Formats: sequence, C-alpha cells, structure tokens
Amino acid sequence: MNRDNFIQIINAAFEKIFTFESYANPEWFWAFLVIPGLLIAYYFKELYDHVSFKYSSSKGFGKTSALAYLRHIPFAFLVIAVSSFIIALARPQDAKSWEETKTQGIDMVIAMDISSSMNAPDFKPNRLEASKKIAAEFINLRPNDRFGLVVFAAESFTQCPLTIDHNRITELFDDVRMGILEDGTAIGSGLATSVKRLKDSDAKSKVIVLLTDGENNAGSISPKTAAELASTFDIKVYTIGIGKENFQYQQGPYIYKTKIDNAALNDIAEITKGRYYRAQTSNALKNIYEEIDKLEKTELASLKYYKKTELFLPFILLGILLLSIGKTLELTVFKTIE
Repeated sequence: MNRDNFIQIINAAFEKIFTFESYANPEWFWAFLVIPGLLIAYYFKELYDHVSFKYSSSKGFGKTSALAYLRHIPFAFLVIAVSSFIIALARPQDAKSWEETKTQGIDMVIAMDISSSMNAPDFKPNRLEASKKIAAEFINLRPNDRFGLVVFAAESFTQCPLTIDHNRITELFDDVRMGILEDGTAIGSGLATSVKRLKDSDAKSKVIVLLTDGENNAGSISPKTAAELASTFDIKVYTIGIGKENFQYQQGPYIYKTKIDNAALNDIAEITKGRYYRAQTSNALKNIYEEIDKLEKTELASLKYYKKTELFLPFILLGILLLSIGKTLELTVFKTIE
C-alpha cells in the first residue's frame, strides 16, 4: 500500500465516522456509553484519591511546571485509542453502487439438414462440414444464450437439447454426419422437432435457425404447418437456403443436382416473423449468422449490488499509534511529574 492510497483510505474512513452510512457491526457503538466513561472515572479517581496536606501558604514551592498541565495527554491518547478500537470493531465500510448485468438470454435451436445433398462440394470441404463449423463459431460468440441442436433428413431427432454448456454442444457437432438418418429432406419434421424443444421455454426470446439445401420431400408434417405451430408459441424462425442455385455435381458414377425450395423457406420466415437468407458461399453463410447475431441481441437487465471495502484498518493503526505515543511520553517526558 503506497502513501497516497493510505491517505485516501484514512480520509474515506473518517468521513464514514460522521455519516454512519455503512457499518457491518454497529452494535459496538453502544460501548461508547460505557467504556470511555469508565476510563475517565477511574483516571480521575486515581488522580485525586491521594492523602491531602494543608499548607498555610504555597509560597516557597515554586511555580508549577508547564509539563504538569500536559501530563493528561497520555490518558487522552488512551481514550482516543480505545474509541478508535471501538469504531474498528463496528467495521466501517465504504459501499459503492455498481451495475451488474443479469442475463435474460435467448433460447435458440439450430435445425440442420443432413441429407446426402449436403455433401455437395460447392462449399469446402462440403456443405455440411462448412455449416457445422460456422454454426459452432456462432454459438461460441453468444455465451449468455442456451442452444439446442436438431438434425433432419427423411426424419428428425434432437442431437442436443437446450443447454448453456457450449463446449458440449460444439462437441456434438462432430458427431453430426450424413447417413445416420434415412435419406430425404423433411423440413417440416425438422422444424416441428425444434418447436417441441422450445415451446416450454420461459426465455424472453425463442429462435430457430433452420438450414437446408433442398425441398421438403419426406415427413408427415408440412413446412407451413410446422411454421404455424412455431408462430403459436412465439418462436421466430430464420431460414437459410445453403448452396448454389441448381448446383450439379458428380459423385462416383452418379450426377446430382440440388434445388432449394425458396418459396417454402420464405413462407416459414414470414409466418414466424423471421427472415429468409440465401447462402451461396461460406463467407455469405458466415455473414448471415453475423446478421442474425445482431438481430437477436441478448437482453440484459441491470441489477444493483454493493461492493464494500473494509475501512477498519486505519482505526486500528491509529489506536496502536496513540497508545505507543502515550506510553512513550509516560516513560520519558512525564516520568518525573507527580
């Protein structure tokens, strides 16, 4: 502790003596009604409780030394020191008001298409791997939100329920691969499963990011029905059509051509008051997630709390200093004064 800091603490401490703004143990102030009074009473009793002698005249005794009038200083220091110790026991504190942010986070589900067309190489190394990487980066940028992961092909299932453990959900992205579900594209089922994960959430904002590169050709629930269900539970859906338009590629002896149902994805977004995006490159997909990040900012509520700094130490040091000075004076300057 340097000199300036020490002086600041002492100044703050003495300000608290008179304001009584914050004491951890204020009951110690009752000691002021007893202890200093007892000390003063005992001191004066000892001072005057001596055998007295009568003299016809004080002439010849000489003048009283000036030090005799100052002999009470050590006792005054004792009283002040005891008072300082009482204040220290009351624990004066400097209470400052701060603003603490308390998260009212967003619950968000990533619904990802894992049909065989996601193997298309217009994204490197393919659409699925690029989508997983960018989605994981997006999740890690939002530490205050809960995320869930739903995957779908001809059917859908929950890869990870809503969790604040972002490490866990990004690890589960590694297990997402094509072929674990029957091939097909059940957009309605993927969306309905995501809604099921969010419908009972009490978060202030509930969001689904649905990513696909195809048309709904499987499942028992239509995309529109699933969108209306999401709207019922105030769930906003951002849809992303990934891949170049009518992209054609060859895999082995087979030639594949992908087609995105832009109209259906746009309808889902409109029904749920979300937005539809097209991502034809990895950079475009990353920019889309960045825009969603801006649109879905976590709402923060301010909550006041008090950070308290203990200020008893200066009073202890003052008491020790005064006791030391008083005792030194008794043993030196005032030793011969009776």
